[in-house]
Amino acid sequence: MQRRHFSHAMMGSLGALALSHEAGWAQKAPFQEGIEYLTLDKRVPTDAGKGKIEVIEFFWYSCPHCNAFEPRFAEWVSKVSKDIEVKRVPVRFRDDFEPQQRMFYVLEALEKVEALHVKLFQAIHVERQNLSSADALATWAEKQGIPKAKFQEVYNSFGIVSKARRATQLQESFKVQGVPALGVAGRFYTDGSLAGSMERALQIVDYLLGEVRKGR
Repeated sequence: MQRRHFSHAMMGSLGALALSHEAGWAQKAPFQEGIEYLTLDKRVPTDAGKGKIEVIEFFWYSCPHCNAFEPRFAEWVSKVSKDIEVKRVPVRFRDDFEPQQRMFYVLEALEKVEALHVKLFQAIHVERQNLSSADALATWAEKQGIPKAKFQEVYNSFGIVSKARRATQLQESFKVQGVPALGVAGRFYTDGSLAGSMERALQIVDYLLGEVRKGR
């Protein structure tokens, strides 16, 4: 899926940059803006508390790359400092993504993310279950101890529909074209395609968090 192009402001001639202190710093930066990560044209409001920096993981349960990345991302999350707030956001590139998108928020509402988030990845990618519809997800959830009637009530609730809609809006605001992908502080975006790998994408996120803390 082709990535949308971001527009970038012109920074002036190379000669002018060479004389600039900021340009000298930029040339030494370990990662290249516009190549390995992107700065959004319009900052996206975040839900992070005061003094906190939000990191978003965009994902899709049926994405094999997201499944492969999940253990590494969970490890990274377990080690973040207290000023970082991590948010997982399920994407909707097509209408048939919506059931799994809502599924994440059902798990969140029922406080079952920790218990069932990874299990759902495993059911799809290891057990090869087809869990792409609301009915299939309801049946799977019932086997995990969530009564089907309760699942359907939450799944169809206004709150879950609203959260799914908000997730799609965030996806569009960050111009996400493939998953897994990462957003930082409502300002920056990177993914495996830009970074070269998701391991390198996490290194870029660490770098960007440092820049945000410095007020850059």
